[in-house]
Amino acid sequence: MRLRLKELLEENGYEQKEAAEFLGISTRSVSELCTNKTKRYPKEALEKIIDKFNITDMNELFEIRGNRDD
Repeated sequence: MRLRLKELLEENGYEQKEAAEFLGISTRSVSELCTNKTKRYPKEALEKIIDKFNITDMNELFEIRGNRDD
């Protein structure tokens, strides 16, 4: 499973620094979320992403991949 935060930010014209501000997390954490270097997603940050981008389908937020090593 891969978080699509990087794509959401690009599609909506946001920089990672701006995302850190509206998500209330560090820019390093945003970078790790964007590059999928973390395996844990802060619940509060996911809720803010869903609200900010009006996500109604989890396929907009996550990409499911067949191979766990992807």
